[in-house]
Amino acid sequence: MANENRLHVDVHVTPMRPIVGSAGPGPGDEPMWSPMSSTLISGERDAVLVDTLVTYDHVDTLVKWVEGFGKRVVGILITHGHSDHWIGLGRLLEHFPDARGLATAGTVARARFEASDETQRRYWQGIFPGEVPEDPVLPELLEGGSFTLEGHTLEVTDIGQGDTEHSAIVHVPSIGAVVAGDVVYNQVHMMMAFTDAAARGAWIASLDAIAALAPRTVVSGHKRVGAPDSPDTIEQSRRYIRDFSRIASEQGTVEGLVGAMMQLHGDRDNPRTLWHSARMVLAQKG
Repeated sequence: MANENRLHVDVHVTPMRPIVGSAGPGPGDEPMWSPMSSTLISGERDAVLVDTLVTYDHVDTLVKWVEGFGKRVVGILITHGHSDHWIGLGRLLEHFPDARGLATAGTVARARFEASDETQRRYWQGIFPGEVPEDPVLPELLEGGSFTLEGHTLEVTDIGQGDTEHSAIVHVPSIGAVVAGDVVYNQVHMMMAFTDAAARGAWIASLDAIAALAPRTVVSGHKRVGAPDSPDTIEQSRRYIRDFSRIASEQGTVEGLVGAMMQLHGDRDNPRTLWHSARMVLAQKG
């Protein structure tokens, strides 16, 4: 039977890199972009990519990596609508013409917004000038919530809140794998900037839903190079969110919030994300 052929998960990670911007006054508050992953789920002949990476050079390196497996890419699944996870789609499709870029309705809507909203366009063009397309190709709607790869079902579920709402995960039950996008982070500071206490509670509920699947492999959208794709990252992410929410309720200054979080989670990549999150979340408190 076709589904007796086992699927495999391989993960490509781009390292942390500088972006255009001004350094802040605090330690570690330099303009940097967090490390990112793209995941190849492959069978004997065919494969699916999950998320695209962001800059031209990232995508070109990803293409060479994928080509090394000798598989036919038949789909590119997008976990959520933040541009760094889908804006490379057009360039990937030039190399993999048998594939379609597919996503849930919430992800398609967010991607369409980021492609058309002038503030969002200026942001992405500003931090990656000349490195991302001005008129990116959008993902199409994935009908039915699943994709079949060599007889195996890949369940693409809008699980809810991650670092943005309407975040999806790709669950591969036959091998106990979840590609979690930016719902789970792995040894990288988590983007809290656009959350309030309620959203962070909903984020923890999303993590609980992933844990309920009892996965053996969990791939994070932002992960440190070389970090293991362990289910332990679910609880690590829950702990980070709980600590951030507690400290944000106790601290009245950005420096206080960042300092307390760094005492607990200072071994994570890219403190710039933490500084940005602290500024945005405390600004909500007035």
